[in-house]
Amino acid sequence: MTAAQADLHADLHIDRPAVSDGAALWRIARDSGKLDLNSSYSYLLWCRDFAGTSAVARAADGRPVGFVTGYVRPERPRTLLVWQVAVDSEHRGQGLAARLLDGLTARVAAERPLTDIETTITPGNTASERLFTSYAERHGARVEREVLFEAGHFPDGPHDPEVLYRIGPLSL
Repeated sequence: MTAAQADLHADLHIDRPAVSDGAALWRIARDSGKLDLNSSYSYLLWCRDFAGTSAVARAADGRPVGFVTGYVRPERPRTLLVWQVAVDSEHRGQGLAARLLDGLTARVAAERPLTDIETTITPGNTASERLFTSYAERHGARVEREVLFEAGHFPDGPHDPEVLYRIGPLSL
């Protein structure tokens, strides 16, 4: 993050989401135009059950302006799967997504051993591709890619494949 980007984020605070943030996270995801929108109920549950592996960026007034949701994979307890990353339109292009991702992984690594992160990205989502490849570069990690879910796996209509990005080992 550049000094100018840090100044833009001086009034932002990153912490754990609360149930009361669920509606705002749903709206940010909806307005992103890129994410698969889950039900509003799922964002409320996520803020309740996975707050420890998620992060929210708050404006000075406490309003959520960005988030990252994730969970620790049960079969790979040293792996954090990042589910969604989204930033409100007025804060995009300023490095906030990278700050959220760095902050979340540092917090999770301080609480438990963390060696890898995983995420899925649909082909052509260049913003997410840049976010996660630059994350790997900052943390001295490799990026492995493979198709996790083919388009035909999705029962609800046309959907691009989801490519798994496995980033590690991390040096946090």
